[in-house]
Amino acid sequence: MTTAILKRKPIVMLIAAGVLGLSLARADAAQANLDCKLHFSMTGWSAIYKHAEGNGIVTCEDGSSMRVFIEAKGGGLTAGKSRIDNGTGRFSDVRTIDDVLGSYAEGEAHVGVVKSGAVHLLTKGTVSLALAGAGEGVDIGVDIGKFSLKRAR
Repeated sequence: MTTAILKRKPIVMLIAAGVLGLSLARADAAQANLDCKLHFSMTGWSAIYKHAEGNGIVTCEDGSSMRVFIEAKGGGLTAGKSRIDNGTGRFSDVRTIDDVLGSYAEGEAHVGVVKSGAVHLLTKGTVSLALAGAGEGVDIGVDIGKFSLKRAR
């Protein structure tokens, strides 16, 4: 009987480690509930390659805030020039304000002439960012790329 238990010990340890890992992941996700928002403006252009830059401020319900530099880069079948003023964003699954920094995956299809609006959902690991904005410009295309937030200097 002792031999049978010793043979099963690695399996029991593996199951215990898995249960512990799931418990820690749930506890970690449960703590990722800080409400943070982004207010931003940016300008950009595209001609197969897309590039846009801007500035913004992230504010969180715990009173923390941070000025950020925004950069969007990508490529695809795209052409145009645009400007977004008074854009907004809402982050989900944030534990601290520093969780919002980094690069988010982005993909979009867009058509706009003169005044247009857009909504984008971006992801970076477990953190998501929903962006909304209205602006001016002319653009058309389909592209993929990244949307990056860096602490402003």
